[in-house]
Amino acid sequence: MKYLLIILLLMGSFISADTEFADPKPSIDNPRRFVFPISEGTDAAINHVLSSTNNVMKFYGPEKCEVCIVCYSKGIKALQKHRSFSKRVKSLMTYDVEFIACGNTMRTLKIKEKDLLDGVEVVTAGIVELIERQLRGWIYIRP
Repeated sequence: MKYLLIILLLMGSFISADTEFADPKPSIDNPRRFVFPISEGTDAAINHVLSSTNNVMKFYGPEKCEVCIVCYSKGIKALQKHRSFSKRVKSLMTYDVEFIACGNTMRTLKIKEKDLLDGVEVVTAGIVELIERQLRGWIYIRP
């Protein structure tokens, strides 16, 4: 009986544990900055990144984080008009999530800027954007 009580207490401590913020704590003046890549073109992979982005923003609050999603290779599909992801992408844009398309991918796949959702930024190379964001202190997240 004594061991059962100890096990239950230990299990309870894991269930109710909250995430402890590192210093400095996220705030409007010091937001957490995250950059997510989308390089796969499957619906599951794209939806997973969009859901992870949504979860991060819910946890921190949209005013305490900055989020950027860089799409390259087959992941560029997430930013094209008339795709099943369009509503989700537009919804995240209303919370100031940046969406960036890789110009190299667009040239390779013959995708024009007019084929992308409004508000998407195009850079020369998506991978270079990921590198430069990390060098500026953005946290790279690969869900």
